[in-house]
Amino acid sequence: MTNESEFLRHIPCETCGSSDGNSLYSDGHTFCFVCETWKPGDGQEDTLTTEAPANTNLIQHDIRPLKKRGINVETCQKLRYGIGDYQGQPVHVADYCDERGHVVAQKVRFPDKNFVMLGEPKKAGLWCQHLWKDGGRKVIVTEGEIDCLTVSQLQGNKWPVVSLPSGAAGAKRSVQRSIEWLEKFDEVVFCFDNDDPGRKAAEQSALLMSPGKAKVVTLPLKDASDMMVSGKSKELMDAIWQAKTFRPDGIVPGDELWELLTTKDDVVSAPYPFDGMNDKTGGIRKRELVTFTAGTGIGKSAFCREIAHHLLTLGHKVGYIALEESVKRTAQGILSIDLNLPIHRCDDVDEGKMQEAFKKTLGSGRCFLYDHFGSIDCDSLLSRIKYMAVGLGVDFVILDHLSIVVSGLDGGDERRTIDQAMTRLRSLVEQTGIGMVLVSHLRRPDGRAHEEGGQTSLSQLRGSAGIAQLSDMVVGLERDQQGEHPNITTVRILKNRWSGDTGEACHVQYDKDNGRLTETHSDFADTTSSGGFDDVPF
Repeated sequence: MTNESEFLRHIPCETCGSSDGNSLYSDGHTFCFVCETWKPGDGQEDTLTTEAPANTNLIQHDIRPLKKRGINVETCQKLRYGIGDYQGQPVHVADYCDERGHVVAQKVRFPDKNFVMLGEPKKAGLWCQHLWKDGGRKVIVTEGEIDCLTVSQLQGNKWPVVSLPSGAAGAKRSVQRSIEWLEKFDEVVFCFDNDDPGRKAAEQSALLMSPGKAKVVTLPLKDASDMMVSGKSKELMDAIWQAKTFRPDGIVPGDELWELLTTKDDVVSAPYPFDGMNDKTGGIRKRELVTFTAGTGIGKSAFCREIAHHLLTLGHKVGYIALEESVKRTAQGILSIDLNLPIHRCDDVDEGKMQEAFKKTLGSGRCFLYDHFGSIDCDSLLSRIKYMAVGLGVDFVILDHLSIVVSGLDGGDERRTIDQAMTRLRSLVEQTGIGMVLVSHLRRPDGRAHEEGGQTSLSQLRGSAGIAQLSDMVVGLERDQQGEHPNITTVRILKNRWSGDTGEACHVQYDKDNGRLTETHSDFADTTSSGGFDDVPF
């Protein structure tokens, strides 16, 4: 049948003897839904066979209105949707036709909404595709046949509407098979269910179309049928006509950015414990990833504990993941900073002062540590960080250190694994809004070793360029452990996305007596009362 003809009335069938199974159309042709005999109208060329393709799997069905869904018999007639019997139970039956209008397959839908396909569905395309062979200005694609009936009826059954044969799960595959036909239309409007599978299917389908051709409908209720049953037919058609041209995620027109530009960012920030760093970096901020890097034994862990203590005293919630030391050692380090006393080396710590320091820091309800020592797989690590961010509401997470995440791999690709881990950490920072302090190792330089005061650089980051690329800030720590001032560390800003200001930020000095790192403004003056830096448990 052609898309110009309209159903007129039921008539007897001369072929099978049915009293009302035959249908007469406005162009004179007839089609019997009992024996599936087609006869041309006056003046029509007999381009279709009078018999439906022989297929013993196909079942007969009656054309009836779907009263609960508000679908009339005329709509069911035109789109070939009826009620039948399959294996002893009543079913809905949707006829799928080839481009010549022959029924080649059927979708049999059970009361529990499960379905089976009979016949040869690969010979058909989208449901009702055969009615609109020549394309046109616009076609609407629905997720299911009932929605297709709904939208078609609301358009007087005059305009192209088709349905996916297997719902959202098979949307991409179905659209791919019919892509040549869909491209014949100026607009392809995807009107799928308002749920996660439907939205995902709409996006996947729209991405297959030529740029600018696809539109995606956003419905206030679950689907088109629910809209009409709820008396919201006008709202449904408005949503279809007002559907926005699909644009892949991340593509934003400049003319939509005014509100974004004029809305003040609510950025949570905190100062570092060292003024020189604050002058160059503006402090540490949530939604940023800061990487600290240095050679072996330079003092990365001690630096991180100073930052953690500082953030806790400022009232922030802090998550601390130290993969190379026990929870007890990390806790001792944070308490030592508050007490100005290395408690792991002292036997006579005042318990009252220790309790007071504990309540201010570890026992404040704002500090959370991960009880783990050694390597850990990336998925487990990310799940802990996400729990800290979402479940516990931490503001900042300190991860010491990245390299150990892949240290347990046997023959694995360290560079690729670190790259993947950095990508996922970056995404987690964006998704949760936390600020992250990350420790990463340097690879051994060709010249002067980092342990001998060699200058750090981005190119020396171990394992992957992704560390530098995905970090908002990269900070290098430099110290000559055997030099004239072994307890002085240079803090060097290697990357600064916030201001672009890089170079030396400050110098910090370790005091063995109290275990603290403090900023020094002297020219590498060794002011500590006892010894060097070597026995600090980094």
